Amino acid sequence: MFNSLKFIDLFAGIGGFRLAFESLGCECVFASEWDKFSQKVYQDNFGDLPAGDIQKIEAKMIPDHDILTGGFPCQPFSIAGVTKHNALGNAHGFNHPTQGTLFFEIVRILKEKLPRAFLLENVKNLLSHNQGKTFQVIEKTLTEDLGYYLYYQVIDASLLLPQHRKRIFLVGFKEPIKFEFPEIKPVDINIKDILENNVNEKYTLTDHLWQYLQNYAAKHKAKGNGFGYGLVNLEGKSRTLSARYYKDGSEILIPQKDKNPRRLTPRECARLQGFPDSFKITVSDTRAYKQFGNSVAVPIVTEIAKAMIYALNISQKVQFSQIKQLEIPLILA
Repeated sequence: MFNSLKFIDLFAGIGGFRLAFESLGCECVFASEWDKFSQKVYQDNFGDLPAGDIQKIEAKMIPDHDILTGGFPCQPFSIAGVTKHNALGNAHGFNHPTQGTLFFEIVRILKEKLPRAFLLENVKNLLSHNQGKTFQVIEKTLTEDLGYYLYYQVIDASLLLPQHRKRIFLVGFKEPIKFEFPEIKPVDINIKDILENNVNEKYTLTDHLWQYLQNYAAKHKAKGNGFGYGLVNLEGKSRTLSARYYKDGSEILIPQKDKNPRRLTPRECARLQGFPDSFKITVSDTRAYKQFGNSVAVPIVTEIAKAMIYALNISQKVQFSQIKQLEIPLILA
């Protein structure tokens, strides 16, 4: 009775949130994703074609649900995104002409549908963006304007995956429910544990690209900058997998004996994000790299989802118990 929670999957990408929540017995009743290649992978894995651009969907047309989930676009708030937009003279954050406004699409739906809870994910830089003013707007909107009780925490995916990936998670409840982020016990997993055997030679860097990356790194090192490739320690964790990985793979390179280093394969990227090997990769390598780089770390979301479901179920049981206690004297009377 208490586990049949329904959720919606906004900015769904390829379904990282859905994998987490469905694994815990929740039911997805709506998904939205504007990118047609991500829509394809989503449909190939879940059997549902996500609705398109959320900005074109009326909130009242979205099914009722208990939990709203979404990793709203983070590029306007990320360190790399802000640096890029500044260099190009573009606006960023809430001033970004398109992506920055998408948080308010979540607000629009929360206001209309009033789900019991939500789970949002973004880059850790969201906390400090624009001297903290951006997050102040988000916090005020969710709490004072919409009346949600808000909890947030930055969690590093390296607790459960061989990748350093710090993300902020925002959890909200419409009722004053007792909630605590889970104490995640670290798992002993390293890069070597996710590597495939017999990797195609096409993933090995060409001499030209490998020399370019070495020269680029040396040039920036001489200037005192930290830019450069990331040749990983197979017994350790990698840098953060990003959507730009398709360009040259420089942030996560796998060393090879007597050969140039290589990129991760798309399947290895999937594993790096905690996707099961049963997950179908039905697009090109370039598209897959972008999709997994933009995805959430599935095991981290799963742990948070467990804590949310527990909190919601306990709250519902308490309310149900209180109702039964009130009914008893009425029946006796």
